[in-house]
Amino acid sequence: MKNISKITIALATVGAAAIVIYASRRIETKRRLIRVADEGYETAHDILFPNKANKHNELRFGPVLPE
Repeated sequence: MKNISKITIALATVGAAAIVIYASRRIETKRRLIRVADEGYETAHDILFPNKANKHNELRFGPVLPE
């Protein structure tokens, strides 16, 4: 096979994989939003994305100066 056809096949495979990943993530997001809407919750970040940890877990009391 020519190098051009190998490159074309590789690009088509990568493109198909990208489309499948995009579609599966979009479907999962829609399912999550539908479930949240059915349960009557507000669409708060901690409810929509329970597995993501909050990066700012530090409580700061009193005046805080910017770093």
